Amino acid sequence: MSYVLPTKHTNPDQTAIYAATLMLKYLAKNRICNFNELKSFIEKNIEGGEFLFIPALSILFLLGKIKYHIKTDSIEFIDS
Repeated sequence: MSYVLPTKHTNPDQTAIYAATLMLKYLAKNRICNFNELKSFIEKNIEGGEFLFIPALSILFLLGKIKYHIKTDSIEFIDS
């Protein structure tokens, strides 16, 4: 099963795009959060979320919507 490119048989609530949307909503509300906190949020809200987390992060990073802070192991929402 492909988690990045949905097909007609893919459940829309189990895609990386959906996970990225949930992450954006969560980060827009909290502005910055710990890596593990965000991962737990996705795993709790999406079945199979542990497989969707990294692809969703990659999508948001490539779109320029998040920034990763190495020293604090946190992810920040960039509103631009």
